[in-house]
Amino acid sequence: MSTRESKSQAGLPAGNLLDATNKRLLDALGADPRATAAELARQVGMSAPAVRERLTRLEEAGVIRGYRLDVDPAALGLPVAAWVRIRPGPGQLPKIADLARRTPQISECHRISGEDCFLLKVHVATIEDLETVLDQFLIHGQTHSSFVVATPVAPRTPAQDNRPT
Repeated sequence: MSTRESKSQAGLPAGNLLDATNKRLLDALGADPRATAAELARQVGMSAPAVRERLTRLEEAGVIRGYRLDVDPAALGLPVAAWVRIRPGPGQLPKIADLARRTPQISECHRISGEDCFLLKVHVATIEDLETVLDQFLIHGQTHSSFVVATPVAPRTPAQDNRPT
């Protein structure tokens, strides 16, 4: 079989992993991540075993990366959320990434472009606790913090057709 005709891990021709049916499945799963295969099957007009097979293939291909629990940090006693940009000092990039991995108050760490190199999301109980977290990073570079006041758009799956309308 030539490269052009090769099959992807999801059993569809390469490049066609997100056919119309799989897109509908992803939309339905995005609307209700706890939907059963039978519920999803009704929504897309397929049998439950066919839906389970498609979902397995999407998981194996890395399109569906996982299923996550979404817990409100405030309910865990961590009502203060902040985004922290870090501009590392010379030779400090790997140290910052390692420290972020080891710091339980950090829920996200992104390597970014621009003047700063890292963007962290931090959840703490108090502003004083944020200061303690920031102090750990200050020996590796400059920090700039912004407190989260509100979240008008919660984390979500990007639209499959994300061109502006």
